[in-house]
Amino acid sequence: INKPSTMAARPLVSVFSLSGDKSGETTLPAVMTAPLRSDIVQFVHTNMNKNNRQAYAVSIRAGKQVVASSWGTGRAVARIPRVGGGGTSRSGQGAFGNMCRGGRMFAPTKTWRKWHKKININQKRYAVASALAASAVPALVMARGHVIDEVPEVPLVLETAVESTKKTSVAKDILAAVGALDDVEKAGNSKMIRAGKGKMRGRRYVMRRGPLVIYKSNDGVEQAFRNLPGVELCCVDRLNLLQLAPGGHMGRFCVWSQAALDSLDEIYGENGKRIPDAIMTNADLARIINSDEIQSIVNPAKPANKI
Repeated sequence: INKPSTMAARPLVSVFSLSGDKSGETTLPAVMTAPLRSDIVQFVHTNMNKNNRQAYAVSIRAGKQVVASSWGTGRAVARIPRVGGGGTSRSGQGAFGNMCRGGRMFAPTKTWRKWHKKININQKRYAVASALAASAVPALVMARGHVIDEVPEVPLVLETAVESTKKTSVAKDILAAVGALDDVEKAGNSKMIRAGKGKMRGRRYVMRRGPLVIYKSNDGVEQAFRNLPGVELCCVDRLNLLQLAPGGHMGRFCVWSQAALDSLDEIYGENGKRIPDAIMTNADLARIINSDEIQSIVNPAKPANKI
C-alpha cells in the first residue's frame, strides 16, 4: 500500500521579525500533521501528573493513644473497646474504631501507597506529537481560551534572534509586535487567591496559562521571558506534555523560534522519533458509507416484518 505523501499537507509557515514584520518562510514540520487524539493526550497527562505528588499519611499513633479494652458480652453494650478508669467523661467511651469519636480512621493512609505511574514510551510520544499538531490549529488554540485575535498566524514563528533576548522589557515589546501580549495580559489579569485550603499551603494564587515560548538554545531567552505572567519556556529538545497540553487539553498557544521549529524535522521523522499514522485517512465516515462506490455494492435495506 502506498502511503499518501505528507509533503502535500505541509504548507509554508511565515517567519516574523522581532519588530512584527514578515521576514521569511519555512516549511511546516511533518509532526504538525500528526493525528489529534485527545483521548491519548488526556490519559497520558493524567498519569504523568501523578508523578510529582508527595507522599502523605496520618500518624500511625493517631486515635490509638488511649488504653481501652472491650467490656465483652452480657452488659447490653456494643463490644467496641472502651476507655478504662473513672472520674472523667472519657471513661467508658468507645475508642479505636473508625465509628468512634476520637478513634482512628478506617484503613489509615500509608506513605508506601503506589504514587507514581509508569506510562508506555510510545503513548507518551504519541501524546506529545498530537499536542504539537493541535498547537498549529487556531480553532483549538482559541478553544483552550488563548487570546490570539491579533496574532497574524498560527503557529507563530519568530526569527532565531529571539533566543538572544536578555531584557524582559524587550521581550514584552516583541510579544506586543506580534499580537501575543494580549494573552499575557489575560493571564496576568486572571491572578486570584485560590479557593480552599491550598492557600495556606504555599499555593496561595492561581493564574491562567499564557504563551509557551519554545527555543533551540538559551542565549538569554529564559531570563527575558520567565517573569512575564503566564509565560512558560521550554527547549525543543525537552518538550513536555504537561506544558503542551495543560489540564490534558490540547491547543496551547506556542511561540516558536525558527531554529526550534526547523529542528522538529530532525527530532521527528525518518531519522528520529516515529510520527504516528492516522487510523483513517478520511475520518468522514458518513461520507464514505454514503459514497456511490459503497452504496453500489451493499445489499438494499430489507423491509421490516410486521407481526
